[in-house]
Amino acid sequence: MLLNNKQLEKFHNDGFLVIKNFADKKLCDEILEASQKHIKDMIEPIESEQEYLEDSNTTTTTLRRLRQVYDREDIFKDWMTNKEIRPILEQVLNEKAVLTLAHHNSIMTKMPKESSRTTWHQDRRYWHFENDNLVSVWLALDDEYLENGLLEFIPQSHKIDFSSDRFDDKTNFLDDNEENIDLIKKAVHTNLEKGDIVLFHCKTLHAANKNITDKAKVSFVYTVRGISNKPLKNTRSDFKEVILD
Repeated sequence: MLLNNKQLEKFHNDGFLVIKNFADKKLCDEILEASQKHIKDMIEPIESEQEYLEDSNTTTTTLRRLRQVYDREDIFKDWMTNKEIRPILEQVLNEKAVLTLAHHNSIMTKMPKESSRTTWHQDRRYWHFENDNLVSVWLALDDEYLENGLLEFIPQSHKIDFSSDRFDDKTNFLDDNEENIDLIKKAVHTNLEKGDIVLFHCKTLHAANKNITDKAKVSFVYTVRGISNKPLKNTRSDFKEVILD
């Protein structure tokens, strides 16, 4: 499959692109089923909501994501190396794609009532590569909408060189910065259905509300880099990778 010219232009212009009905719904169900044991048993490595809550005094742990999922189940690996999406990844990167397992490589959750808000941010904040030619692939394993933590994006934000004072010391985009407030007003969203994917650039600002429904939202996300965009040595990005031939 290839993107048409309109889709490719939209990705490069907006910094993200929704592709409807990309993944088979049966595959999504199988991925979700395989995820459930890891979620239920909190199989490490994981990331918790409590890591993001400065004033949390709770002794319980609420799952935020399963990390390093490439090596957990064959079905996860199969999705991350899916041959149908490779031509699309090469289009948006403008070169061969390399699966970087240091970042994302995750099953993302928004647990009902217990999830936290994901603040506005760029994914590149903790990444260390020679340039910013990185794209993430988000797979909706079920329906996603604002009430259960749907991703929202700020179009064209990947083209802006922001000054450091527009972020806090954890590199979250400041909600109360006057310039930021005007930009955040431009945020958009598209409800996702099972099997939809979203491609987004590593500099595109995005956020998600907490899940206020009674059902967990579970999604799959991984990241690829352009083959010429090397990770910097001796950083967290310098990790196992898979070239998508």
